[in-house]
Amino acid sequence: MFTGIVEELGTIVTRDDLSDSARFTISGPLVTSDASHGDSIAVNGVCLTVVDLSSDGSFTVDVMAESLTRSSLDVLAAGSRVNLERAMAADGRFGGHIVQGHVDGTGTVASVTPSEHWSVVRIVVPDKLSRYLVEKGSITVDGVSLTVSAVGTDPDAGGEHWFEISLIPTTLNETNLGAAQVGAVVNLEVDVIAKYVERLHTAGASGAPVDAAGMK
Repeated sequence: MFTGIVEELGTIVTRDDLSDSARFTISGPLVTSDASHGDSIAVNGVCLTVVDLSSDGSFTVDVMAESLTRSSLDVLAAGSRVNLERAMAADGRFGGHIVQGHVDGTGTVASVTPSEHWSVVRIVVPDKLSRYLVEKGSITVDGVSLTVSAVGTDPDAGGEHWFEISLIPTTLNETNLGAAQVGAVVNLEVDVIAKYVERLHTAGASGAPVDAAGMK
């Protein structure tokens, strides 16, 4: 589990495309300082397993076709900057919100409005995810825990759904969201609590029993 508090802005060193996956080597001296083979590191919000470590502070991960298809990792190349976070320690401070590293889908940056002390970023979200968004609720964007500052729909764009986030200087300087441009694709993970509530409500309304895992 993660918290959405980015620890380090890493860099893709190499990308090797295989028949049904891709292998990335990523420079991240901080997140590898205590890492071991098999540890989990979130890369732009995607939980990945360390398969190799190098003495130069880089680590290697394998990304299956399913993850490439469902996330923005497929657009990464050598030189891309990525948000990195180690899995949360059991005795660690919980600074963000519950983040699983399981991306629900991708969104597209529709606008970036800078001001003196922060920037407001509007992101178009798939219809299937819009119901989980609420003003002042939590959202994970490229692995960054953020607060939704506004939600809405655009009638001039066929009713597409959007939400806005306000980025403070720390977020702009220490994550890759500071360089996000209009048209950029970002990974989205909605609040898992909202998904559980929906699942329990749906199952309860149908009259079907629900076990401890929320399954009928």
